[in-house]
Amino acid sequence: MSQPGDVPGQAIPPTPMKKIGAAVVIGTALEWFDFFLYSSMAALVFGQVFFPSSNSAGSTLAAFATFAVGFLARPLGGVVFGIMGDKIGRKTVLSLSLLIMGGASGLIGLLPSYATIGVAAPVLLVILRVIQGFGAGAEFGSAIAVSYEHAGAKTRGRYTSLPALGVQIGLLAASLSVTAVTSFGDEFLYSWGWRIPFIASFVLVGVGYWIRRNMPETPEFERVAAARPQRRSRKIFGDLLRSDWRGLLVVAAVYAGYAAISYTFKTFSLSYLSEFQDVPANVGSFGVALASAVAIAVVPLVGRLCDRVDIRRIMLFAAVSVLLIAFPMFWVLDTGKPVFVWAILILGTGILAPIMIVASSPFMAQQFPTDVRASGLGAGREVSGAIAGGLAPLAALTIVTLSPGHATWGVSLLLMGCALLVVVGVLFDQKNRVLLRSSGTNSSPETSTETASERV
Repeated sequence: MSQPGDVPGQAIPPTPMKKIGAAVVIGTALEWFDFFLYSSMAALVFGQVFFPSSNSAGSTLAAFATFAVGFLARPLGGVVFGIMGDKIGRKTVLSLSLLIMGGASGLIGLLPSYATIGVAAPVLLVILRVIQGFGAGAEFGSAIAVSYEHAGAKTRGRYTSLPALGVQIGLLAASLSVTAVTSFGDEFLYSWGWRIPFIASFVLVGVGYWIRRNMPETPEFERVAAARPQRRSRKIFGDLLRSDWRGLLVVAAVYAGYAAISYTFKTFSLSYLSEFQDVPANVGSFGVALASAVAIAVVPLVGRLCDRVDIRRIMLFAAVSVLLIAFPMFWVLDTGKPVFVWAILILGTGILAPIMIVASSPFMAQQFPTDVRASGLGAGREVSGAIAGGLAPLAALTIVTLSPGHATWGVSLLLMGCALLVVVGVLFDQKNRVLLRSSGTNSSPETSTETASERV
């Protein structure tokens, strides 16, 4: 897409796409390893370690509340780092976000328990969770912007699937880690076993930071920066709210629906199985690991499909599929049989959620021009993600806890409502509006811009 600052006929220098792919996938995988690790431990461990109570469901609710607190910090990170991404570049923001989140995650692994230092333990956990959420707010939107801007018009589905691939690799690594530490018994898990994967984050983040610091900036951003030097943060955010508020609403609707669906599948389901169905913790975590392995294969396939099929149709397919399995999902989980549990987790977490996020990545990126893309993605995604992704597992657990007989029909209705949000977002696509504005600013058409990804 031609954007403000583009120079007609200007050739884009070759970009080593393998280096870009490695930086996006590995960095995002490391970030989301930390994030998913926290969500799993909140469901399985943190209630007893940091919020001991005679009521195990109440302890788990308190632990889930800290999970939600991290999501509430994400909008600030998304807005602040999104503006920074449009001002100083995507590369710098991605490197900083990795250090912030990884450092906070490593420190969580060193925290004393409630039994050791009392109320200071949950207080410190909440502080580190806020820092972790602040760093996570910068990650996925900036990674989408980098992938989208390095790709060509005919390969954007393929390359914007890279952040989603990184997420699935991170989820797989976190799930396998949780499966491993829960397989040695509760005494090992609650004493110090849960700390091992958190502390490992220090090493992993060091590797990811080195890779990202050697990543080139996107050509699209460099052209905008050259045409509009010394842009003020207030001006960037003002331009976003004034000219692209429709895109913000579309991205917010789509990502709110996806985030709530995704975290209900892979976070609430773990707690539901262990708290209400007496299914061993390692059964659910291994199911998520299997689903992640499937997703790693599904993501690149869907990315290539997005370059051949209208991405809106793919998103609608995923949303309608969620509508159809919202009730059957819990019928399957209620059997408590590992094979059935793994099958439904693979369908929801390994197939439908990845299809939705892969197709929605280029969809969300095309809602904004280059000069406000990072801030638009950061603000639009993270505000809605904080509300939906952070509160959905807590809301689902509350519904089941308070309902007679621990009924799940309320959670099924919640999933259906979230799927409808995605449908609404698709129906109000702003791509044509952005293209018309851009064509009035610059005469070179979007499709004429060839990038290295098309030449590789």
